[in-house]
Amino acid sequence: MTIWNLGSINLDLIYGMDRLPGRGETVAATSKAEFLGGKGTNMSVAAARAAARVCHIGAVGPDGRWAKDRLLEYGVDTRHIAQIDSPTGHAIVAVEVAGENQIIIFSGANRAIPPELVSNALAEAQTGDILILQNETNAQVETAQMGKELGLRVCYAAAPFDADAVKAVLPFLDFLILNAVEAQQLQTALGTAISDLPVRDIIVTKGADGAEWICTETGSNQAFPARKVQAVDTTGAGDTFTGYVLAGLDRGMPMAQAISQAMLAASIMVTRHGTADVIPDLKDIQDLML
Repeated sequence: MTIWNLGSINLDLIYGMDRLPGRGETVAATSKAEFLGGKGTNMSVAAARAAARVCHIGAVGPDGRWAKDRLLEYGVDTRHIAQIDSPTGHAIVAVEVAGENQIIIFSGANRAIPPELVSNALAEAQTGDILILQNETNAQVETAQMGKELGLRVCYAAAPFDADAVKAVLPFLDFLILNAVEAQQLQTALGTAISDLPVRDIIVTKGADGAEWICTETGSNQAFPARKVQAVDTTGAGDTFTGYVLAGLDRGMPMAQAISQAMLAASIMVTRHGTADVIPDLKDIQDLML
């Protein structure tokens, strides 16, 4: 099977900070590094490193060929990544010593993906494949609807969070992943409990407090504790988690096993500085399980 990812592609500029700046404040960075990133890219790389077949649908600018080449090196199918006139997306990430971050995103080509690119890509999809989307591209609603009509398992990672964006794709979703803050914001916006949403599987991630899986079909909830580590950078941890969950499901794992594997991957990710380039591979996870 295949995981189809309508996802962002960014150059991540990551600055180490003793502390994050407040409003109107200037704080000197202690380090600078450049990585391949974007929520979509991170998820594609994570899923590929977890042994899934991943096809990325997206766009880069004239300055972005390097990103497409890097994704290919990491095992991601890049045939449906277009080069367009808009500049490649980028993110400016400030990371303090405790691992927390602030992120500024310039969408660029990520919000100008040609609609025909999506339809051409999904013409190759098969019933039962997985489709993942995040709120960093255009064409989310049309793609989710197309995926539903084609019999794909449609998943949405609700970040960067926008209640209207979630509401727009909600009728087409089989699977929703969001963090605890986003879950509370969505409940407030919709006036309904997360467990009452018309989505079969919902995962709420809680950082160091683990994650919760809600299966609305059975009415069951299951908690998953986080592995205790010393975090140095939380950037990309949620994306790594998502990619590993989807890869596990694609490989036939039960949801609980896929989540447990993803929790280990995320726990490794937060001990590393960087984004897509430092996502752990399946051997890293297996070594922890020995």
